[in-house]
Amino acid sequence: MLMYANNEMDLKVYPLSRARWEDFELLFGKRGACGGCWCMLWRVEKAEFESGKGEPNKRSMKSIVDAGEPAGVLAYVDGKAIGWCAVAPREAYRRLAKSKSLQKVDDQPVWSITCLFIDKPHRRQGLSSELIREAVEFARANQAHIVEAYPSTPYSDHVPDAFLWTGLPAVYEKIGFKEVLRRTKKKPIMRLYL
Repeated sequence: MLMYANNEMDLKVYPLSRARWEDFELLFGKRGACGGCWCMLWRVEKAEFESGKGEPNKRSMKSIVDAGEPAGVLAYVDGKAIGWCAVAPREAYRRLAKSKSLQKVDDQPVWSITCLFIDKPHRRQGLSSELIREAVEFARANQAHIVEAYPSTPYSDHVPDAFLWTGLPAVYEKIGFKEVLRRTKKKPIMRLYL
């Protein structure tokens, strides 16, 4: 299912599915995007994540996709996957429940955006906001009423891209997210009510 198309840059966004798994693999490469993560950091306990870096995390993500569970959306330019945004019901991210700074705000059911990954040649071109918008639309299509995000507040102007994998508050604000709680200086909880 095509969710978004931008003819200016031939950008198309689709939910990750079995049919798109190979594109996801190519985008994440041998390193699994960053250090063998395969976007499993928030989905499993810390020890399981650490021991699973690389192939085990990749297999875990594949099993989620094969089961048809929501995982996120892929962005394409000229038929090649160039970006990823993880989004799923908050309950899919077991480590969020263990995080002191990211505990639930309330008992409302929410979908969570937990990761953005953009292929290096396509970074700093505004694709994060497009991916977040389409992650929100994917959540809406799955009956979400609240989408939550946990962006990083940078400590300087020269933060490596790898440390901004949850996005920046300003990008979320541009889309309409509002900060609802901040338990630490660098990690706000932001929400968009649909």
